[in-house]
Order: sequence, then structure tokens, then C-alpha cells
Amino acid sequence: MLASLLRPNPRRAAVHAAYGRIVERARLPLFYTGWGVPDTLDGRFELLALHAFLVLNRLKRDHGATAGFAQALFDTMFADLDRALREMGAGDLGIGRRIKAMATGFYGRIAAYEKGLADAPALAAALRRNLYGTAVPSEAQLSLAADYMCRQAAALAAQPVVSLLAGDIAFAAPEAE
Repeated sequence: MLASLLRPNPRRAAVHAAYGRIVERARLPLFYTGWGVPDTLDGRFELLALHAFLVLNRLKRDHGATAGFAQALFDTMFADLDRALREMGAGDLGIGRRIKAMATGFYGRIAAYEKGLADAPALAAALRRNLYGTAVPSEAQLSLAADYMCRQAAALAAQPVVSLLAGDIAFAAPEAE
């Protein structure tokens, strides 16, 4: 029993690698400095949610082969958010409520972004409402963000599912403002 707990778990390692790529991409300074995404806790959550959506949306295409991986990725993301809230000093009693609100918000973003990938005006509205939140993006910034999402969805769609399941998430390069 103890040996099985100490043995490396390849799927867990792949999930953590995939999540690491999502976090790495969501933290690019360009999004904050050039595209006008607020550099706040909310803005950082929005970028994390956007990139997680893109990967989960791609995994959904091969649901039969990817469902377990996608669930593990979702669970890893929310476990990390829970840990981050605790590190920021949030009380134990409020953590569950905050995580539940974040998960509910994430599900709403999934629905809005799925619709938006098929309808440009809906995508612009979803990005304005979620990614930018209280900020007022220029039309150029909004256009960059919408184009970026579409390019990322296409880049991820072109990746073989075996690469994704190995944690090898390759986002396309972002365009500067």
C-alpha cells in the first residue's frame, strides 16, 4: 500500500504539467501591460479561467479519451485556487464559499466562451464582461483578445490528443498590441 503511494503517477504529472502551462500563459505580462487586462486578483483569475477553458474545450472534443484528464485538470486548478486563498489569509470558513463562487463563475464563462467561439459579437461581449470586468478596454484591445482566443482554439485543435494527455500544451504565440 505504501509503495503505491510513493510510486510516481504519470497521469498526475501530466495534469500538473498541463496546468503549469496554463498558469504560465495566463501570467504573461503582455495581457496586463498591452491588452489592458486588470492586474488584480480578478484579472488574474480571468486569464487563468480563459486559458483553462481553451484547454478543457479542446479536450471536450475527444471526451471519451480525455474525460478523466479534464476532470483532474479542473480539480487541480481549483485545489490551487483553494491553496492560494489560504496563503492570502482567507479564513477556513469562507474558503468553501469562495471556491464554490469561483467554480460557478467558471462554468458561466465556459458557456459564454463556447458560444463566443461560434459568434464574434458574443465573444466580444463575454470578454468585455469577464476578462476586462471593471476595466474599459479599447476596441483594439478587445479585438486582440478575441482574435487571440480564436487562434488559441485553432492551435489547440490541431494538437494530437496524445500530446495533450501527456501535458504538452502548446499555445500559439500572442500578438503584441
